[in-house]
Amino acid sequence: MDGSPHNLVGNEIVIGITMGDPGGIGPEIVVKALADPMIRRLAKFIIFGLDEPLRYAADLIEMQPFWLRHPHEKLSRDYPRQVVVADYDEYSVPAWVHRSTRISGEASMRFCQDAVKAAKDGLIDGVVTAPISKTSWHLAESPWTGHTEMLADLCKSPRKVMMFVAGPLKLALATIHESLFEIRHKFTIGCVFEPIDLLNDALKDYFGIEKPHIAVAGLNPHAGEDGQFGDEEQRIIGPAILLAQEAGIDCCGPFPADTLFYHAVQGQYDGVVAMYHDQGLIPVKMVAFDKAVNVTIGLPIIRTSPGHGTAFDIAGKGIANANAMKEAIRVAVQMAKTKQKSKKLRTTN
Repeated sequence: MDGSPHNLVGNEIVIGITMGDPGGIGPEIVVKALADPMIRRLAKFIIFGLDEPLRYAADLIEMQPFWLRHPHEKLSRDYPRQVVVADYDEYSVPAWVHRSTRISGEASMRFCQDAVKAAKDGLIDGVVTAPISKTSWHLAESPWTGHTEMLADLCKSPRKVMMFVAGPLKLALATIHESLFEIRHKFTIGCVFEPIDLLNDALKDYFGIEKPHIAVAGLNPHAGEDGQFGDEEQRIIGPAILLAQEAGIDCCGPFPADTLFYHAVQGQYDGVVAMYHDQGLIPVKMVAFDKAVNVTIGLPIIRTSPGHGTAFDIAGKGIANANAMKEAIRVAVQMAKTKQKSKKLRTTN
């Protein structure tokens, strides 16, 4: 056992992984991802979760548990194993329950809260979150509707943007979960400038791109065609781009969305800002359906997540695809290493 990959402890990066809703596919994709020796070699890992569902998931794929169980009350950065489960054994969720429940909401909220605190305290270098059920959080009377709201609140971050990494495509959204007809009521110069600004910072700080070249999509067909199909490009998007350029950001647009993403995937731009959810998520899912990674930017901590949900319908069957979780871990490690390297350079200089 001492020569196995899960006993390698020489890595400097420590990544926290929250198990997500115990009744969803979170336990399974976490186990499957970390069962890959190539993933385990990237960093040390602390799983914030329940040991029992993780062991059940390991049994489903006929694998012996490869982690050390440790009480969550005694969190440390220096565990003597590559993978540790910070076990919350005060919560009991039966392995056969695959639906939203109050206890699952309470547990998954607690995993996230403690992982965020650990990241802020420097015990871990980034957080990867497995999918939660917003219904479970609602049943648990959560003050937050989901991960993003919790992260922004706990980190006291007034600015936050949803970013996606999908192969060569790095994309931020100006608006997120707004109905299409309601976007016009919240569509401002600020809501377009903010993702340009935060995406520029993220590409530099976390992806090592010294001078990012960012393209901005239009809102209307043909980017408005000089006002023939709407004037948001002239009234809102154009001024936001100008504001960003005046702040020293290399950005351009607005471009018609029907051609922009093709050029972005071909490498013409380092990042893209999309105006609304489906405008951005359709190309993301087309490029990397089972590997898309959600990154919350604008926070003082690193947070990534697979770009899918709890999938209660296939939970407990051993058939969940862990590719997006693996990619979320890879991206978190890459971001942490880039941030660490930049910090060392600043200290040296």
